[in-house]
Amino acid sequence: MAGTTSGVYPVYENQFHVGETKENKSFPKDLESFSVSFSNEVQKWSPFDMGGYYNHLVTGKDLTISIKGKRCVGDPGNDFIAGKTWETGQKANGYFDWTFPDGTTVSWDSAVYDVKNNGSGDSISVAPLEVDIIPNGKPTVTKAS
Repeated sequence: MAGTTSGVYPVYENQFHVGETKENKSFPKDLESFSVSFSNEVQKWSPFDMGGYYNHLVTGKDLTISIKGKRCVGDPGNDFIAGKTWETGQKANGYFDWTFPDGTTVSWDSAVYDVKNNGSGDSISVAPLEVDIIPNGKPTVTKAS
């Protein structure tokens, strides 16, 4: 779990919590994989003093955290995600945090739960649960102690 400070580590040492608020967050059971897609807004300009070359500056950031696992009815975290399937507007939002293996936590009080799959698949498969977490605004980053 959290506490790895150097070297390689298994991906499962990343931990996630979900909930309506930070106070009622829980760890969703049966998640299997995740991926993160960062998108940066980069402005570029070419001032005369750069001799035809460009300057660049990151002026905005966005990210999507895609999580895949199995639907586990009765688990509070898993049920929370699945419960966002039919919600729209602010009701589709909730708290989300990601704890890195070194113990650093990145959290958002409001993130969109964009459920992609809730129980569909082959008749002989275990029911999946897939969601994209799309944070609203700047995260709170708490460095490991």
